[in-house]
Amino acid sequence: MINVVVLTGRLTADPELRHTTSGIAVTSFSIAVDRRYRSGEERQTDFINIVAWRANAEFVSNYFKKGQLIAIEGSIQTRRYQDKDGNNRVAFEVVANNVQFAESKRDSARPEQTGDGAVPTTPVSFSNSDSGDFTEFAEDEDLPF
Repeated sequence: MINVVVLTGRLTADPELRHTTSGIAVTSFSIAVDRRYRSGEERQTDFINIVAWRANAEFVSNYFKKGQLIAIEGSIQTRRYQDKDGNNRVAFEVVANNVQFAESKRDSARPEQTGDGAVPTTPVSFSNSDSGDFTEFAEDEDLPF
């Protein structure tokens, strides 16, 4: 069986680092993810709860802020509990196994705002056309490895 989730979205709030009674780092946060839509339809957004543990929790709380684009790989987890009124509830969340930046530092420092105050979720694309940090080798030249 497979339980793998890959998401890219924007943080809805600054993540806050907490620790369990045994000292394990944990952070819970949510991300806004646009759902696919057809031309002419109104865009829909899902708000997905994420939990990160240990080094992932520290990484997220140290380097991510509200509105930043984040990429998460993890698995869906369910929890059953009773609310304060005694009703049985089920919570769904993604447990993050891998967390990565999904935009450049420059882009995350100045997120563009749309007219309604929402941050657009246009994915950042990286291309090799701007290869300023790379050295090209001629085909007949010996490679350095």
